[in-house]
Amino acid sequence: MLKKIYIRKIYLSVAALFALLLIYLIPSNTPKLNIKEELEYVDSSVTSTPIFLMDKNSYVALTEAPVSESNIEKRARELIKILTVGGMDSKVPSGFSAIIPPDTEVLSLSYDHDVLKIDFSKDILEVDKALEEKMIEAIVYTLTSIDKVDKIIIYVEGDILTKLPKTKINLPSTLDRSFGINKEFDLTSTKDITDVTIYYINQINENYYYVPVTKYLNDNRDKINIIIDELSINFNPNKKLISFMNSEVKLVSSNIDDRIMKLEFTGETYNVNKEINNALNQTISLSVCDNYDIDEVFLNTSQKFCKNTTLK
Repeated sequence: MLKKIYIRKIYLSVAALFALLLIYLIPSNTPKLNIKEELEYVDSSVTSTPIFLMDKNSYVALTEAPVSESNIEKRARELIKILTVGGMDSKVPSGFSAIIPPDTEVLSLSYDHDVLKIDFSKDILEVDKALEEKMIEAIVYTLTSIDKVDKIIIYVEGDILTKLPKTKINLPSTLDRSFGINKEFDLTSTKDITDVTIYYINQINENYYYVPVTKYLNDNRDKINIIIDELSINFNPNKKLISFMNSEVKLVSSNIDDRIMKLEFTGETYNVNKEINNALNQTISLSVCDNYDIDEVFLNTSQKFCKNTTLK
């Protein structure tokens, strides 16, 4: 009896193995569907945030990057990471590059009133000599784009950075936008020197971005007049900087009231192309905001905010 049971079990096992072998060897006519189920989550807290990165012409240029943090200190850390080579490369827009040396760490970061203090590891000093000053400009301009941040103090492993080791450029202990960016000097005298930061336009594919240039001039006029005159030049082929302002445009009036600057123009100020008009508005408003202690700019009927606004 037991013998018959064992024989039956062996028979069933062999039959099962044979059936499996047939399934494996005989191709199926039914196509296999390789369905991969993916869930995409959209983080509504991610916003396009101003950041200053290197462009292909070696300018420190204003563009935007996606940032998820809203807290000032966390936002600053995220922006610094994007500014760091290898930090958040996926968030660096095409055509731009990070500038802080790789492996640079933020040892500490704190915010008090309008001042942001950052202590970096000594790796930050490994930046190339030609980029040393530009790196400071990128850090200062990026972090002062954060609402309620106006000043930056940079430390390197506990000591305030007051001199760049390779270029020997002295730094103020507290940095703000008066430090300048992409500096140009057009001086004939040591008297009546005015520094004015003017934003120009450049383009990557179909996208416009903005290049600020701090000019040092012998010119004692009101800065708004210098800004409009400089933007009316339109194009500098050697520096690849563009302005869309009509050279016939005249500034009729400018006044500041309750931290709002209102500008009125005469002449054919704007182009029929809406995108070009928006870019022109940005160059004027960005230039005004960098040179005056204000919160908003009105250009005829267009309203621009100095912070917390996209570049559209």
